[in-house]
Amino acid sequence: MKRRVHVYIWGRVQGVFFRANTQKQALSLGLSGWVKNRPDGGVETVFEGESENVEAMLAWCRTGTPPARVDRIEYTEEKTGEDLKDFKVVFYD
Repeated sequence: MKRRVHVYIWGRVQGVFFRANTQKQALSLGLSGWVKNRPDGGVETVFEGESENVEAMLAWCRTGTPPARVDRIEYTEEKTGEDLKDFKVVFYD
């Protein structure tokens, strides 16, 4: 079953290659979506793919990779669609 989640991540997640590692992990799980830094110091991302892979990605987001430190994440379920074809790091809105 396909699933899409919109995730907000807070902690030490900027300046520690969190976006690049998120992209690498998402691609390894066959997910599509995007990731970007937020003005408040957090990271925002959307993942879409098979439910078990989305769940694995959410678990990864709770810790990230060193030297990141994740304090908390929040996510909402969204309607799946055909608009996400790959996984991108977004640098500007």
